[in-house]
Amino acid sequence: IFRDVLRKRGVRVLTGLGKYFRHVDKNRNGFLSQAAFKEALKVFHLEIPEGDFESLWLILDDGKSDKVDYGEFTRAIFGEMNEYRKAFVRKAYMKLDFNKSGSVPMVDIRKCYCAK
Repeated sequence: IFRDVLRKRGVRVLTGLGKYFRHVDKNRNGFLSQAAFKEALKVFHLEIPEGDFESLWLILDDGKSDKVDYGEFTRAIFGEMNEYRKAFVRKAYMKLDFNKSGSVPMVDIRKCYCAK
């Protein structure tokens, strides 16, 4: 149900939610507490009944760490990338991996990308 609500609201809500998550993630570890996650949903008018929230939390907090990982949250909502997107990412990665080493250091990324 929650996935359908988010999909109806669109990408802007999810990207806004991502910005909000990063803003409240003060220690920059990519995790949010249950209270912070619930507050984020309220801010974006994505309130759901308490029973549904508890079910959602159990799914997202599969490690029982009492935290939710934002990356896992987005994968739970959108699923894995489709083959077209995966191919696009692979192509971009191959361009960045000049030495064909299997890793891309920041030095190589700076050669191809300017954030100005």
